[in-house]
Amino acid sequence: MIALVFLSAALAATASDTQEARTIDVPSVNPLIAEGDEHYRKRQEGRAAAVANPREILLAIAAYDKASAAPDSAEARWKLARALYFQGAYTGLSDDAQKAVYEKQRRAGDDAIRMVEGRVKRRGGSPFEGRSAADIATDVRNDQDAAPAFYWAAVGWGQWSLVSGKLQAAKTGAAEKIRDEAEIVIAIDPEFEEGGGYRVLGRLHDQAPSIPFLTGWVSREKALENLRKAAAVGGRGFINRHFLAEALASGTAAEKAEAIKLEEDLVADAPSPGRLIEDLTTQIAAAKNLARWKKAS
Repeated sequence: MIALVFLSAALAATASDTQEARTIDVPSVNPLIAEGDEHYRKRQEGRAAAVANPREILLAIAAYDKASAAPDSAEARWKLARALYFQGAYTGLSDDAQKAVYEKQRRAGDDAIRMVEGRVKRRGGSPFEGRSAADIATDVRNDQDAAPAFYWAAVGWGQWSLVSGKLQAAKTGAAEKIRDEAEIVIAIDPEFEEGGGYRVLGRLHDQAPSIPFLTGWVSREKALENLRKAAAVGGRGFINRHFLAEALASGTAAEKAEAIKLEEDLVADAPSPGRLIEDLTTQIAAAKNLARWKKAS
């Protein structure tokens, strides 16, 4: 729910070049999806610093929208959700415009999951509701759309929660949904999107308010545990280190010192050319944290 306050900076930071080749840039057999992929790869063209020119991402969204007319294209829908995330997070939209985008994103993500579930049921498997993450992962591990469907659905719900308000999101059960979907991503592939499942789950535990009978399961210990795992998987990736730093900053003196070091290293690093807008946005947030933390010390 909250959770994606985390996302606002880019919980959904796109994967590294190696992972993109594995999970994102495999050529699609659907020409409309392939068209969308080409525009998505150009999403940074015409940017102004860390703000994207919306032209290419809107063209990507239009292509994925058309491809989503196919009755069973989970790929079109999770890629639509991914593109909508980028539009909402990086093109300078107003709060109201972001909310509309994220509402569409979460619907697209949910639709992708339903299609993956439909494939399982057609093979004689059980519906997903009430099943453990490990059990679901066993049924979908060979479905290349499964991990991205659950991941981008979780991101969509997180972003929607961010703009809708934490309490309202809690009442809708968004936090539990994000938690469960992140755990499924981890069970399918813990390395997906540079530890994306760990990143979402850790950020959720760090940012979600603990509300009796709603989110009493929120735990700082689990936040740090999962964010450290994400950072270990993601290597020098920016967003995992940034979220870990923010979680550490509220802790002991040693943890605060670690947080400052993480953000200092991040600000000094060179952004990835393949995700320049995402990394620049994270660096801006890190620099703001450093200024605030050092002033308070």
